[in-house]
Amino acid sequence: MSVTKHNWTKDEIIAIYNKPMMDLLYEAATIHRQKHDPNVVQVSTLLSIKTGGCPEDCGYCPQAARYNTGVEGNDLMSVSQVKAQALRAKSSGSSRVCMGAAWRNVKDGEEFDQVLEMVRTINKLDMEVCCTLGMITENQAQRLAEAGLYAYNHNLDTSEDYYKDVISTRAFEDRLETIENVRKTNVTVCSGGIIGMGESIEDRAGMLVALSTLNPQPESVPINALVAVEGTPMEDEKPVEIWEMIRMVATTRIVMPETQVRLSAGRTNMSREGQAMCFFAGANSIFAGDKLLTTPNPDVHEDMKMFELLGLNPQKPFTKVSQPKTVEAEDSQFTPLGEKPKWSRPGHTIERNVEHSIKSKV
Repeated sequence: MSVTKHNWTKDEIIAIYNKPMMDLLYEAATIHRQKHDPNVVQVSTLLSIKTGGCPEDCGYCPQAARYNTGVEGNDLMSVSQVKAQALRAKSSGSSRVCMGAAWRNVKDGEEFDQVLEMVRTINKLDMEVCCTLGMITENQAQRLAEAGLYAYNHNLDTSEDYYKDVISTRAFEDRLETIENVRKTNVTVCSGGIIGMGESIEDRAGMLVALSTLNPQPESVPINALVAVEGTPMEDEKPVEIWEMIRMVATTRIVMPETQVRLSAGRTNMSREGQAMCFFAGANSIFAGDKLLTTPNPDVHEDMKMFELLGLNPQKPFTKVSQPKTVEAEDSQFTPLGEKPKWSRPGHTIERNVEHSIKSKV
């Protein structure tokens, strides 16, 4: 049985990534079968509860207000709208609802209170609840935990070295601090990244070093292939080849054996055969539904057909970690503190991000 290692080096991970494909697949599949049921895949539905208008300058993101990408913004959804979407997701085979809001960071107030009520509502439907809301403080993480949050997603996106070429409005350390704040609660951590942004293999390995040296390692690691959206600074990046995704999934499985590896954005460009290879290499989680926030995703019925062909079964909720209890708002031990944390603004310039920002104003 493989033992979880927390001191991986970049050179070790690069060596794994570059192994002959058949050796890499064999090793990853062997570890996967030791730690997980190879015929079970966790299915999540990603719901954009607040779309567009984000103040960040992430070079890959169509929700950044500074780029002209045609994304129509909307205000925060109502609790009843979210409940209806969650019930629909549950009936389609999802065990988890992931709610995303295009915020830089969480701010105490009515909108956050509304999100907490969404968490309570979905947890009471016996579904796992995940949120991705930007940077959060320890107190905000505790309030989410009380409401019944199962997981918090906060992607590292890429390596610390390449991060400064993708985003200039927040620092890599802010990502780690948010994960640390979540770890002070009983909420599980979901954190991964994107490949295909122009990064090197060394950067991909660097991201896995940052994730795998966390102790404990994230319970879930999404591996996204960049969906190059017109109007973003990365609109001209070439699509990731399926072999790169397979190698990245397999390497992630070897380096983080207990983690659920999620095959995330970019699946619309993957054949069923390519996705099957990813599942064999250790992926055991997907996002279902027609959209991933704003980018296309395979139809859930097509996914279920693929599951049937491959003999895969959706994972039941709370298989890995027991269901959290929901504390009602009036019984909460944690109250809003009105915090105004000084999240970083590094201040450096990313030329292509600036060029696209200017172009969108013309």
